Amino acid sequence: SFTNYEKSSGVERELFRQSVREANYVFAGTGSPSYALAQWKGLDLQEDLLHVLDNGGVVCFSSAAALTLGAFTAPIYEIYKAGAEPYWLEGLNLMGLLGIDCAIIPHFNNNEGQDYDTSCCYLGLERLRELENKLPSDFMTLGIDEHTALLIDIGTQKISVIGKGNAYTGSIQAKQQITPDSVLNQKSLNINVKKTFRNKTVKQETVSSPLELAAIIEQGGSEAINALTQLVNLSNAPMQENKLVNSLVDSILDIRQQLKNNGDYQLADELRNILIQEKIEIEDTASGAKWRIK
Repeated sequence: SFTNYEKSSGVERELFRQSVREANYVFAGTGSPSYALAQWKGLDLQEDLLHVLDNGGVVCFSSAAALTLGAFTAPIYEIYKAGAEPYWLEGLNLMGLLGIDCAIIPHFNNNEGQDYDTSCCYLGLERLRELENKLPSDFMTLGIDEHTALLIDIGTQKISVIGKGNAYTGSIQAKQQITPDSVLNQKSLNINVKKTFRNKTVKQETVSSPLELAAIIEQGGSEAINALTQLVNLSNAPMQENKLVNSLVDSILDIRQQLKNNGDYQLADELRNILIQEKIEIEDTASGAKWRIK
């Protein structure tokens, strides 16, 4: 899990990213789109999500999370709750990487406000029109009704809708409706799409041995965090199935001692804390670190 970018360590961030990249199904849902962006932009999460798609996986984002997938994101809480003037945030732009330059607006047919317009994800038609006027001319809004899913099949380049409602492309002034019985492709959307869908296979990252990872960690630099993360992932293998667990944990503790000897106490402490989180108790003694599985 990952909760706060600023409070997390480099190893925790890399562990989260690797978990996403190795997944075949990634889901994110409700909350604040601006808060989500604050956590995900620093991680370059869009690249990891693209890696999932490139390797045949599924990315399923809804509500606040769906708002972040376009090139521009409407900060719903700031506009609707706090009364800020309508403005855009820079989104993850996963849709742009797939070939669709847009801003996504879920909850398009919301009517909770009754006499007060809460459609267009609580923005209302007037404020969405104002936001659309601030988009570049070759960008569109992509609206999706509640209880409705817009499906994009990268392999066939087909776009379809399932559920109780519809999806909408274009703008408030000239929007095109996509109904559940529609199956479209990019050309049939009648929009100015510059790029094309990606459909490539990304080479899987190779996992080095503990000794190779130790050498990378000792050298320091930008690759040290990634190597340390791989080492932690190796130690996370089920204890009863990992025949090398004893030598592996010993190797990790040796690296931790080397880090301390080199004065890199912060990285050494991160490594120790993560091992403790994985139920490995560590005791520092005069003769070196001892450990046991809790």
